[in-house]
Amino acid sequence: MYSKNNHLNNQLKIWMITLIIMIILIILVGGLTRLTDSGLSITTWELFVGLLPPLSDEKWIDYFNLYKEIPEFKEQNFNMTLYEFKFIFWWEWAHRQLGRLIGLAVLLPLIYLSFKNGFWILKKYGIIFILVCFQGFIGWYMVSSGLIDRVDVSHYRLSIHLLTAFILLSIVFWKFLELTDLKIKYVQINLNLIKLFLLLLFLQLIIGAFVSGIDAGKVYNTWPLMGSSFFPDDSSVNEFFNFDVFEKPSLVQFIHRSLAYIITIFYIYLLIIIFSKNIRILRKPILIIGLSLIIQIIFGILTILSGVKIFYASLHQINSILIILSTLYFLYVSKNKETKY
Repeated sequence: MYSKNNHLNNQLKIWMITLIIMIILIILVGGLTRLTDSGLSITTWELFVGLLPPLSDEKWIDYFNLYKEIPEFKEQNFNMTLYEFKFIFWWEWAHRQLGRLIGLAVLLPLIYLSFKNGFWILKKYGIIFILVCFQGFIGWYMVSSGLIDRVDVSHYRLSIHLLTAFILLSIVFWKFLELTDLKIKYVQINLNLIKLFLLLLFLQLIIGAFVSGIDAGKVYNTWPLMGSSFFPDDSSVNEFFNFDVFEKPSLVQFIHRSLAYIITIFYIYLLIIIFSKNIRILRKPILIIGLSLIIQIIFGILTILSGVKIFYASLHQINSILIILSTLYFLYVSKNKETKY
């Protein structure tokens, strides 16, 4: 019985690790799809018929003609050639194929393991498939917002798409941690502090999506000041109380910067608690978070100073994955005082 349970545990670990890698990959490709303005290159959902890319010149022209009908081409890319269109098409096509592969990588093992080991597998891991399906719907919901009366997708829908991806990644990573043999002693720290820190990180992800969605990173390319002052000189404090505060690039960038400072201060507070109470089991996790935060700040500054070059912006997004996962691990080892298997 032990051997059988151990074998199943290893299967589940491999499954979760595979999904973690695939989800990280699709987050990276999705970020590059946004940074290269490729997300609107395929203007139809193509849930099943989009598996194969265009295999003839005629099919390429058909896709290009569909793209010519949307505002992004008419108002922004009206000089684009078919060759240039192919570049943005491949990014979006790859993004969608990865989504399909993730769906299969969740569904097929879920069915197999449920029938072989019992439907408790479906009950425990079915939420992953539900979220993958929801993410596919949100992806199209986001794309559809840029097909009628605007040259970009809605940054609100973009933030939902990104947030869902990170929630999915977090759930899969947490379930992987539950399969490990981590056994730790009691740690004296307020879990609500760690949860609040994690909440701030997810809030920063949302604001970061706003920055990306409305190109807010391009309006002020100086640091630590925004132009000649800490607060953007083309805005007023009173505008924070308007309903359209998240429509204003300057204010969105300011909020993103300010929240980064708050997160850093909060981290220092957690660091002081852990070292002052000599909680050795949490030293390594909190230092990993600190290292990832320093790297994130550096990449964020370089992204701003460079005028949002794709290289720095993509590294900035990649490192956000490390921050989230390291914080989840930090929460896990703090919460699970004794783990029984």
